[in-house]
Amino acid sequence: MNDPEKKSIEETSTSLNNLNKQGGWQENLTLIGVALILALLIRVFIAEPRLIPSASMYPTLQIGDRLVVEKISYRLHPPQAGDIVVFQTPPELQQRGYDDNQAFIKRIIGIPGDIVGIVNGQVYVNGKRLEEDYIAEPANQPFPLIKIPEDKFFVMGDNRNDSNDSRYWGFLPRKNLIGHAAFRFWPLNRLGLIG
Repeated sequence: MNDPEKKSIEETSTSLNNLNKQGGWQENLTLIGVALILALLIRVFIAEPRLIPSASMYPTLQIGDRLVVEKISYRLHPPQAGDIVVFQTPPELQQRGYDDNQAFIKRIIGIPGDIVGIVNGQVYVNGKRLEEDYIAEPANQPFPLIKIPEDKFFVMGDNRNDSNDSRYWGFLPRKNLIGHAAFRFWPLNRLGLIG
């Protein structure tokens, strides 16, 4: 093989190697882009992680707990009493200066059409005392009987005496729901479904 042919083969080989390196880089960049888009779609439409910043849901949830909030179930069926939900700042709190992007977490006590009230520290829904083995302590203030309007919910923190909830700012509009608190993934010694 003469020198010009050898040089041409080496140049072609070098060009192919460079092309493979560039193709590999482009392929990796494409894969990273696809992964980011999938992660964003999952977070927006399916589930997202959340950190518990306060003691309002104690003892069920503790400060520092990390949760998965799933967003699909409430598209398929309405929220139920007892569900622990994450929601965007209700309008009444926005009017008081709360950030409209702030998220809250509470338990649904009453659903549309229910009549809710608190008498002697006991929560009543539709005239029946609510069995609440999950609360820190009974509420220390009464709350008058009130009927929950359509597309609204009455929510309370499990830590009844340290929770900013429907007793203070009114009903939670359904449109403010982000999702259902489904699973605690941190700390590991409390790993599991949330109920």
